[in-house]
Amino acid sequence: MDQQLIDAVIERTRTAVGAEAKVPLHTPDFGALERNMVADCVESSFVSYVGPYTTRFADQLASYTGAAHCIPVVNGTVAISMALIGAGVGAEDEVICPALSFVATANAVRHIGAWPHFIDVSDDVLGLDARALAQQLATVCEKTPDGCRNRETGRMVKAVLPMHCFGLPLDIDAVMAVAADWGLVAVEDAAEALGSWVGDRHCGAIAPLGTLSFNGNKIITTGGGGAVLCQDDAIAARVRHLSTTAKVPHRYLYEHDEVGFNARLPALNAALGVAQMQRLDDFLARKRTLTARYQAAFAGLDGADLMAPRAGTQANNWLVALRIKGNRAERDQLLEALNEAGIGARPVWGLLPDQPMYRGAPAGPLDAARKAEAQVINLPSSAHLVKTLYLLCTNHNHR
Repeated sequence: MDQQLIDAVIERTRTAVGAEAKVPLHTPDFGALERNMVADCVESSFVSYVGPYTTRFADQLASYTGAAHCIPVVNGTVAISMALIGAGVGAEDEVICPALSFVATANAVRHIGAWPHFIDVSDDVLGLDARALAQQLATVCEKTPDGCRNRETGRMVKAVLPMHCFGLPLDIDAVMAVAADWGLVAVEDAAEALGSWVGDRHCGAIAPLGTLSFNGNKIITTGGGGAVLCQDDAIAARVRHLSTTAKVPHRYLYEHDEVGFNARLPALNAALGVAQMQRLDDFLARKRTLTARYQAAFAGLDGADLMAPRAGTQANNWLVALRIKGNRAERDQLLEALNEAGIGARPVWGLLPDQPMYRGAPAGPLDAARKAEAQVINLPSSAHLVKTLYLLCTNHNHR
């Protein structure tokens, strides 16, 4: 890569984030509110999965996203597994996944005994591409009285799992239309998309089922944690039942009616989440400001472009994504220079079908995903890089 371009990216990143000597990719933002709520949870003695904080956190998320139901669980990977079970996916079924995603997307499929089937992503926002989905289904699948069947593997295809990459909303309506045509249930992986919208609909609450993640690097964090968002009462009841060890409700007896999961989010984590949700509007506003700084700093730079949301959508600006006009070696040269300069830039993930445990899994053509893998990096995106813009707000005027 041309040294002048490398120097320009470093200089312009410094301009956007300030003159800090070392800038990590993304760090959580905690204050007195978090400390006080966690301390209050400890004092209450309700530190496991029962108590007011767990219920309060679930209610906050349901209200904010517009989901009819929210079931907090221990992490985003488990949330996907639980949502897929709720969607009717079982062992030896197939789930359509984007080839470009964090490994948890595919791992969650395997954890319940199903198989990922990898599809290309769109070139604009790196979400699962509806046209590639339709083409792959028409090429290798058939519609049967029992549903969609992969002719090559003999397995039933039950669901499609689109992921909103870096908080950039994908064309979820187009994906859901293809899914409906083939009788597949759409489950949104919105792990990175809390605070992202398609029109007035929140990502993760558009499809019948969706998931969120609250890992330490997400826009809000509970340390670990995730959630299942659901619109159907019966499905929500089943997911909630399975996540609580499938225990039959009773005042004191321990009776379980099927193999369940101990997947409940501890109240200590939920207390942290309650505090973080009260600060979400501020985080989003600061990230919008940081993204605007990047846009101003990188304007007119030849050889690299910032990725932007699709028209009609609002991104949460979780991670700023820069796309270079080059190959993987040039990308790595830029990453090495950025990190040597103390700027915690990272590459996009390695493609899932290239991971050793997923080689040989069903996959369609992956031209856009391979191009993105070679060209896209993330730049420092922590909310703390911008000072608090306004006082704590709980009414979530998000649009």
